[in-house]
Amino acid sequence: MTRQQKKYLNLGIKLFIVGLATWFIISKVNNQENLYEFKSLLERIDPWTVRGTLAIVVVMMLMNWAIEVVKWKYLSRRIEVISWWKAIKSVFCGLTWAIFTPNRIGEYGGRILLLKPRSRARGAIAMGVGLFAQLVLTSVFGSLSIAWFIATYLPTPDSVQFGVWLLAIIYAVAFVVLYFNVYWVDYLVGKFKFLHKIKPFFSILEDFTPRELLHVLLLSLLRFSIFTSQYIVLMLVFLPELPFVAMVLMIFILFFVQSAVPSLDIFDFSVRSFVASNLYSYITTQEIAVMAIVSCIWFVNLILPAIMGSVFVLNVNYVGDNKS
Repeated sequence: MTRQQKKYLNLGIKLFIVGLATWFIISKVNNQENLYEFKSLLERIDPWTVRGTLAIVVVMMLMNWAIEVVKWKYLSRRIEVISWWKAIKSVFCGLTWAIFTPNRIGEYGGRILLLKPRSRARGAIAMGVGLFAQLVLTSVFGSLSIAWFIATYLPTPDSVQFGVWLLAIIYAVAFVVLYFNVYWVDYLVGKFKFLHKIKPFFSILEDFTPRELLHVLLLSLLRFSIFTSQYIVLMLVFLPELPFVAMVLMIFILFFVQSAVPSLDIFDFSVRSFVASNLYSYITTQEIAVMAIVSCIWFVNLILPAIMGSVFVLNVNYVGDNKS
């Protein structure tokens, strides 16, 4: 292809991605009845309280993704040293790709495209370590919270409760052990002949020390805490009658179910709303309010960053001179 042809193809790809993301966002936001419910919920509260609460939630969103930028820069430093600005563009570009791809798989492509072609495959593996750290926390807190929920709200014999708690603890410990021995994945890949061509890319997993993995896990814990706090802030303002401990543990269950169910980010609000309304029905009759709060978090944490990322999508070179 000539340089001019590559230029036009590159522009076409950019416009297609931005156009697709825009269409997904507009169509789903317009059809999101829970956002309208949230608007009506706001009208019952003092306007200044509402503005302050929403401002806090948005600031938390920015903090959340700022920590992800720090984590991405830390994970990719052995593959390619990138600037803070490039790390920011990578993260937000990945968020735009994620909203219309199953299980956020597009986030890998959107993020690593800003790396040099020779670094992209290993960059995807390094990114996977960061996502796995987030999954470990979701699995640990979620599984233990599910055991608590069954023991607290479902009529089950003591023997069943003991079995559930035992399974939850084993499940949680298994995730932690696997995370701190992530190099096992490289070993397993080497056991399959059809994966031999990609095994060299997984060798980066052997480079992560326990101290580095702990550092990534702590950054992920900070993100997890901020994400949880967004729900807590909104629920304390709009549903102050909820018992605090039960409210928080049900948030953990919501995260767990959300991570376990395959879906598109753009459709994720329906999964969250359904799970949240059923969970919180045990402690409140304000199910519409719960669904409205969940939809607000969905909009702030996924839709707003995806819109911001659309700008960075236009700066990516999708048709380069080097083979990826």
